[in-house]
Amino acid sequence: MKTLSTQSVIYSFSQLNEPVLRVQPGETVAIETYDCFKNQIQSEDQEVSAIDWDAINPATGPIFIEGAQFGDLLKVTIDDLEIGDQGVMVTGPELGVMGHRLEKMESKIIPIVGGKAIFNEQIQLPLNPMIGVIGVAPEGKPVSCGTPGAHGGNMDTKLITKGATLYFPVFTDGALFALGDFHAAMGDGEVSVSGIEVPGRATVTFDLIKGVHPNYPILQNEEGLALLVSAMTLDEAVKIAVEETIDLLLPYTELSVSEMTMLMSAAGETQISQVVDPLVTVRFFVPQHILDSLHIKLFA
Repeated sequence: MKTLSTQSVIYSFSQLNEPVLRVQPGETVAIETYDCFKNQIQSEDQEVSAIDWDAINPATGPIFIEGAQFGDLLKVTIDDLEIGDQGVMVTGPELGVMGHRLEKMESKIIPIVGGKAIFNEQIQLPLNPMIGVIGVAPEGKPVSCGTPGAHGGNMDTKLITKGATLYFPVFTDGALFALGDFHAAMGDGEVSVSGIEVPGRATVTFDLIKGVHPNYPILQNEEGLALLVSAMTLDEAVKIAVEETIDLLLPYTELSVSEMTMLMSAAGETQISQVVDPLVTVRFFVPQHILDSLHIKLFA
């Protein structure tokens, strides 16, 4: 198994990035990451505003997947996800949902002990190790690692964890995959503008599906399927996510558009991933029992 260290990071997803590793479909790679602040905040005594804010959201990569071309689909299975033993959270003026009421930048160091995040003496939070930034080079201009989109990027979706499989549309030769911004735990919305930010190591396996090119990233796990859409507003993201999911599943069935719409209204779930990045991210989730009832096996 190959390993990629934090010596190779990017700050934007771009077709112009030079790959630092080349792999074949079917290969597994262990990828080490900084936290989203590039491990700069190690104490609550540090002045948060004094850190290098140009070194935010580094993603380790990019990785060139041999044979990947525009119009293909990159399959990424998260085999394992390990996190560090200390996390950090930050919020302040003009950050997140409550930034208009905050007067100064503040950080909080959160130890990770015994499978819990120690928020304070009274509160111990269960862990949900997850990947905030993950994706491929976008079509067109470079996109900051802090911004999500059709290529993936900073989707901050708590379902992106061990055991999940993601599918990314490929926009350029080699796909140019990268990931970073791990969280020990994060609630839907990421309302303060940070989860419990941690460094870590992800083990992922790549596969390639030729000639299949959905418009947005797709996630599958044991619970079901989620289509991930980032847009300027929640309203726009929800509408796109629902319609794209119906268009994705409909060809596998004998249902009419009306029937599928009613089924999604009865059993589908509109879920918010994050509301604090330059674009907000929504996922539309379809439970596995619905997929099983319809005998749907995506991209089989």
